[in-house]
Amino acid sequence: MVIGRLADAVTRGVGDLAHGVTEAFDPTLRLGVTGLSRAGKSVFITSLVANLIDRGRMPGFTAGSRIETAFLQPQPDDTVPRFDYEGHLGSLTARAPHWPEGTRAVSELRLSLRVRPAGMLAGLRGPRTVHLDIVDYPGEWLLDLGLMEKDYDEWSARALARLGSWGATDYAAAMAAVDPAAKLEEPVAQSLARTYTAALHSARKAGAYDLTPGRFLLPGELEGSPALTFAPLPPGEAPRGSLRREMARRFEAYKSHVVRPFFRDHFARLDRQVVLLDVLGAIRRGPRAVEEMRAAMADILMAFRPGAIGWLMSLLGGRRVDRLLFAATKADHLHHTQHARLTALLEAMVKEARARADFAGADTKAISMAALRATVEETREHDGESLPVVRGRLMTGDGTPGREAALYPGELPSDPAHLLVPARKGAEAWLDGDYDLMEFAPAPLTLRPGEGPPHIRLDRAAEFLLADRL
Repeated sequence: MVIGRLADAVTRGVGDLAHGVTEAFDPTLRLGVTGLSRAGKSVFITSLVANLIDRGRMPGFTAGSRIETAFLQPQPDDTVPRFDYEGHLGSLTARAPHWPEGTRAVSELRLSLRVRPAGMLAGLRGPRTVHLDIVDYPGEWLLDLGLMEKDYDEWSARALARLGSWGATDYAAAMAAVDPAAKLEEPVAQSLARTYTAALHSARKAGAYDLTPGRFLLPGELEGSPALTFAPLPPGEAPRGSLRREMARRFEAYKSHVVRPFFRDHFARLDRQVVLLDVLGAIRRGPRAVEEMRAAMADILMAFRPGAIGWLMSLLGGRRVDRLLFAATKADHLHHTQHARLTALLEAMVKEARARADFAGADTKAISMAALRATVEETREHDGESLPVVRGRLMTGDGTPGREAALYPGELPSDPAHLLVPARKGAEAWLDGDYDLMEFAPAPLTLRPGEGPPHIRLDRAAEFLLADRL
């Protein structure tokens, strides 16, 4: 196994060297986009690409004036599915627009930018091409990287404790009905895995974020495979051929054949990273969900290798995330007067992870944004007061667009501690009542020539992530 890993490392090194030589002529920037479920990854990528192709709505993106043209090209990785940009853009710009399908597996898209040079030598050099490779992957898979440092018993203890805290009685009953030391029976293993997967989905719906293995929630191409047929069990005897011994073996196989290749083939090759967070959705679910999101972000950031990279490693193809953007999505669900408070809350939620990345030399930034603006702002009179509201089409319970409404969602506290302290202490509900935060459907669009979809601060995100390399 050690020899195999050494050979694999040598092979990757040769490939990275060739990649570095190629980039000397056509530089490539690999941008990772991740976030937990419903954070808006597909919408972010679709709107970013559309607004880089047609830059009329990107005043805060300073490099935009030097881009002569932007066009899609075949992606460099033939074994990775292409991000369905055209299909997602069609969903958002249809006569009856709807949100596109969420991220369920790794996908990639290459956008090539023809850029005029700047500076004193601009007149002596012609335009150059910079490739932007956008890699979309589920944040749930990123949580799996923490499994690499755990054995089966350690993972089982943590998983069972978390499920117990979320009231997963069905799995507890299924586990109590089997003898883990008895001889393995495949139907029993499959039944336990299905029940455990159902418990993870129930916990996520209730507001849990730190749930592993991530592929149980979003299996991708592994759906139905033996690699996903295991579940946590309490410690005890594990004789050869027993259910517990086989569960432990499959857990190790999952790390070796699923988690490690994902890190090696995708995650470890990134230059820049966006972490999208549906902070408003967590607030709507309550204090426990906010604390879950904060803890999950700390775990996710443990997996990054942030920091500035030297010129020699860059020449040899070595990569490290050197810019990291945290973005609270769906800022259009609030009036703009609340955006600074949403950003402050996000900064407080990721403070520990962000400090760790800053210490390693990476540039980090936190913003509130909406990759696609779905609402308009208004001021309404109510009981003699002027209330700042947002108006848009509400989403119904089955995920379809419903009636149009103007809502005042309440004010976020000026001090993030007013939300984070109760969340850390395990409060069951917000002391000041519930926040009236609703889900909105996309608004019908009429795009003029040269303009991408409307957004909030997408140009600032592009400025931080891309401008220095253009």
